[in-house]
Amino acid sequence: MNADRPMLGIALMLGFCVTAPLGDSTAKLLGQPEFGQPVFQVVLLRFVMQGLFLVPLAWATGRAMRISPQIAAFVFLRTVLHILGVGLMFTSLQFLPLAETVAIAFVMPFILLLMGWALMGEQVGWRRLAACAVGFVGTLFVVQPSFANVGWPALLPIGVAFAFAFFMLVTRRIAKETDPIGMQGVSGLMATALLVPIALVGAEFEITPLEMVSIPTEAIKFYIMLGILGSFGHLLMTWSLRFAPSATLAPMQYLEIPIATIIGWAVFGDLPNGLAAIGIGITVAAGLYIILRERAIARQTVTELQAEGGGPGAAV
Repeated sequence: MNADRPMLGIALMLGFCVTAPLGDSTAKLLGQPEFGQPVFQVVLLRFVMQGLFLVPLAWATGRAMRISPQIAAFVFLRTVLHILGVGLMFTSLQFLPLAETVAIAFVMPFILLLMGWALMGEQVGWRRLAACAVGFVGTLFVVQPSFANVGWPALLPIGVAFAFAFFMLVTRRIAKETDPIGMQGVSGLMATALLVPIALVGAEFEITPLEMVSIPTEAIKFYIMLGILGSFGHLLMTWSLRFAPSATLAPMQYLEIPIATIIGWAVFGDLPNGLAAIGIGITVAAGLYIILRERAIARQTVTELQAEGGGPGAAV
């Protein structure tokens, strides 16, 4: 089991914050009319390439691919959540600009906090609950103009947030008990095994959203790029959670919003409008307040324990 190394964890999470929106923009490009790749096909090939990239890498570096039955159940659950989150994200990007999609999905920290309060009985003070409410208001500011433009698909990133909130919890649960490359390789194989039968059913019964289409030669390089960014981006996130707690890494994740804004402007010429920009600012401020509040409470708890003789080394 690895000891926490916060600076390394933060550096790895920063790498994820760059690769994730780059991967999302690549998926958005594949869905553009010039390529016309359906979302299901993009999701399927993204996970196929994850297996193709990481399984040989795991074997070549002598990393363990075998996992215990208990851990396998968590890896399977993580894979299902990953498929769901990626599928909803790629679908959202066919309707919404990149920056708005990412910003709406960042209700995830609020969802994690409320899940701990409602499902696990964790103590959550009124300040953090108020910050959650403010964060949701900020998200509504981002959703409102998007909803006016495209309708219900503007709500899809909220589904992404729920999927990845559970995904993060499961990843943190098993991150120190598994090799990241081996786990991601196994996850790619699991996802492929789940999605290929669905593709066959779609072809057999001519279910349009599940049918596969031809891949233009020009799109191949983008599929390869998506596979690399998707595979190694989430590998960076998994590595980061091995070395640092989620609470430490959470502030770094908010950098994904300005990075997504820059990429969205550079690739698609999209910039958030005034109301959406205000909402993004409110969401980020509320999320950072919650993180700072969590840290203050953690420090206070440690101080109280040490004052009572319950700090580290007290039982030695």
